Amino acid sequence: MMSIHNVQANPIWKDFTDLSTIYAHRGKPTLVHAAPRPVSGTRRLSIQCEVKFRPCIDIHKGKVKQIVGSTLQDSKEGVSSLITNYESDKSAAEYAKMYKEDELTGGHVIMLGADPLSKAAAIEALHEFPGGLQVGGGINSTNAMSYIDEGASHVIVTSYVFNDGQVDFERLKELANTVGKQRLVLDLSCRKKGDRYAVVTDRWQKFSDVYLDQEVLHFLATYADEFLVHGVDVEGKKLGIDEELVALLGRLSPIPVTYAGGVTDMDDLERIKIAGTGRVDVTIGSALDIFGGNLSYKDVVSWHFQQQALPLWHNLV
Repeated sequence: MMSIHNVQANPIWKDFTDLSTIYAHRGKPTLVHAAPRPVSGTRRLSIQCEVKFRPCIDIHKGKVKQIVGSTLQDSKEGVSSLITNYESDKSAAEYAKMYKEDELTGGHVIMLGADPLSKAAAIEALHEFPGGLQVGGGINSTNAMSYIDEGASHVIVTSYVFNDGQVDFERLKELANTVGKQRLVLDLSCRKKGDRYAVVTDRWQKFSDVYLDQEVLHFLATYADEFLVHGVDVEGKKLGIDEELVALLGRLSPIPVTYAGGVTDMDDLERIKIAGTGRVDVTIGSALDIFGGNLSYKDVVSWHFQQQALPLWHNLV
């Protein structure tokens, strides 16, 4: 197993340091032209970008729920500490149908457990919106293609590609070869450790030795189409976003990346857009009224469609 610290010595290492490329989140990545323009005597850079709202469907024991992810443990460890923010009367397929009708692609179906009821509910959602949803939870090289065949656009993986605190490159390469880079999303959910963000695995209970920085993100991008990053310290707690993490992702990720964690109101969406320089998508769970929260789902969808081709201004250094 190769250490992440030796990635530059790996023959497949590629340099993706040109951050002037903004990746469109539908279809193939496209360049968005950025042109300098004087504003009040200061040269600024206008970047056309499209931030997306990515909907979610979290499934636990066959039911759509919103759970504080850091409290979710393996069944053998007991469930007494589990904190559930919301349990829906609607099925996963009903949520998938709503997202399809609202033309929201790239959403996440996450199985918070390997039980048959959760798997069945996830597959029903994929059938309802074929090609429109990604799926994660217990994904490995053996079962990944079965979810693609059921209608998933991508599979999302995290713990499977980590072992003893490091990236298991053999598993990662095998998975990428099995489903194709264009169908693989790496979940790099993280927690603050010191002054850096460490990837956490095994239901966010274990710190890895992998930290989110330019070297790591650019190397892992050679295997994946997108990243999904939960700010675990704020996820499910409606405490506000981790703005520092969003800024890091917007600055360093060379491929599309979605942030989750702490969104409470519409202002948080604007904070993500600005902190992420228009390059970080957002998913929202417990705060939405469709999951028992106070934030209007309809307002978020309206905001989503208003983002296309909106300019953001950045000082040129």
